[in-house]
Amino acid sequence: MKTLVAEDVVQELWTGGDEAVRLYVAACAERMAPLFIGLRAGEAGRETDVDLYVAAVGDLWKTDCPLSDSADRLHSLDRFPELQPAEEGITDTADTYAFFACLVLRYALLANSSGNADQAISCGHAVLTAMGMLDQNIAGAAFKADEQRLQSLSASGNAAGLWDASVAAGRERLRAVLSRVARETP
Repeated sequence: MKTLVAEDVVQELWTGGDEAVRLYVAACAERMAPLFIGLRAGEAGRETDVDLYVAAVGDLWKTDCPLSDSADRLHSLDRFPELQPAEEGITDTADTYAFFACLVLRYALLANSSGNADQAISCGHAVLTAMGMLDQNIAGAAFKADEQRLQSLSASGNAAGLWDASVAAGRERLRAVLSRVARETP
């Protein structure tokens, strides 16, 4: 499969070891977290899902060892409505970005527990796909280019400033998606 993840990032993930993989996926998940949390918080019956998402993303930043309960979190995440097959597919903007946020967290949890570079690359690919879609739908947007820059930073193994940059990028993404959703709502 051809990936959107830059070749230098792929190489860093393959050679950087388990901790580098865990740092990379933690940062990817952090940048997508506001999309799930912001789009699903306040929805009836989703409180537990939002809590699980928030806790999982926070715990992914503990990169020195794999999460001991990744399998349980994956099992719970797999039951989220966003990851359930639907005949009509996903057509709503908010649902689309919540789906991508869940998919990214799924790959992040898998990569965290295994240290597998391929799963980390899939995580990054999912983020880049979502940001490419966002760019296509917002004139003058450069979310994909910013994500590529942040992925390079994430794969470098240098955590300095990475969390702050990831949080800021995630908030900007949420603002853009909420603006798009507001324009679609009559």
